[in-house]
Amino acid sequence: MFFSQLFAFLFPPSVPPTLPVIPWHEASIFQIPSDGDSQVEAIVEEYLQTLARQGLDTKRQGIWIQSDWAILADNQGKIPAPAASLTKIATTITSIDTWGLEHRFLTKVYTSGQINNGILEGDLIIEYGGDPLFVWEEAIVLGNKLQQLGINQVQGNLIVVGDWQMNYQENPIKSAEMLKQSLNSKNWSAIIEKQYQEMKNKPPRSSIEIQGSVKKVDNLPNNPQLLLTHQSLTLREILRLMNVYSNNKIAESLAQQMGGGAKVAQLSAKIANVPPEEILLINGSGLGVDNRISPRASCRMLMALERQLEGSDINVSDLFPVAGVDKKGTIEYRNIPYGIPTKTGTLSVVSALAGVIPTRERENVYFAVINYGSDIEDLRRKKDSLLRTLEKHWTFKPLLPTRSIDISFGDTQRN
Repeated sequence: MFFSQLFAFLFPPSVPPTLPVIPWHEASIFQIPSDGDSQVEAIVEEYLQTLARQGLDTKRQGIWIQSDWAILADNQGKIPAPAASLTKIATTITSIDTWGLEHRFLTKVYTSGQINNGILEGDLIIEYGGDPLFVWEEAIVLGNKLQQLGINQVQGNLIVVGDWQMNYQENPIKSAEMLKQSLNSKNWSAIIEKQYQEMKNKPPRSSIEIQGSVKKVDNLPNNPQLLLTHQSLTLREILRLMNVYSNNKIAESLAQQMGGGAKVAQLSAKIANVPPEEILLINGSGLGVDNRISPRASCRMLMALERQLEGSDINVSDLFPVAGVDKKGTIEYRNIPYGIPTKTGTLSVVSALAGVIPTRERENVYFAVINYGSDIEDLRRKKDSLLRTLEKHWTFKPLLPTRSIDISFGDTQRN
């Protein structure tokens, strides 16, 4: 007993320092404002009154602005309206959900005969794998690889399997004719030569002569021999190009592979957790007034996209054009504040804009404005001005891409 007491006296137990107790309501997560913002409401009201003074019906102008914690502005925000290329936000989130960011579409090349002394004694068979960006440069590197494998001449036919597409051409036979032309540099047109000269790493020109004709079949012939597989760009790169240039062909190709516009609408509503009646689509591109999305749904889809990107090494700016960063595409001549990722949308009487505003006060703020009117250029300027006014109210923090935005076609490493 004595020794234990002596030991305790000489070596007292260490007492951890007392940590300050923070009341739950003072934790940092609760410092983000969760109430409305009367100044934002006033800014939006002034915007609407400006449109009204020009004779535009404010009931046909949809606006929704929200943070993670509060709805900041709403004018017809839950009513689906022709949203033009804001539809591509739906195509983006459903594509990621379907395939994943690093997915590559595979174009497979088969033969039906042997290769002897540079001659393929049979057909050259190309199976479509869904690549929406198989363009001249991709065909050039494919031709180079085929020649490396010993093919200088094809005695048989060039057969494409499935709905083969090249250069956004939806007719499989016309696409196959383009492929045939690109495989033989002796038949290159001026446009093919131009694309070749602009390639960063130009492979040697191929000169593969196909003696037979071009044919299209629905299924692979019996017992084909797989010769090589050509990989597309990653889905991440494809989506960025689709959104920066608002490319309708890419969007529609992806949507069709997912089941069409109605299926994209169903999936995107589920992913974004909005009522299905707020996303009504007939295609994946936004062409046509029958594609209708509410401003609220546009914002909720952007919020869903951020959830999809959690744990990845990219953010929304890696998939959409960023003001002041992207010098080409749909925002080239816009006056949007620097560092805001956005998606534009335009039809003959529709001008739309949605995006993410990174702020110091409320973290990310999501906005969507869908204007109905005939003076598209004026409506664009007014939306840009609306964002500039909000920039005076909040402290904006640029949200920049984390990956290189320099995407190149014709990479020989993808064969």
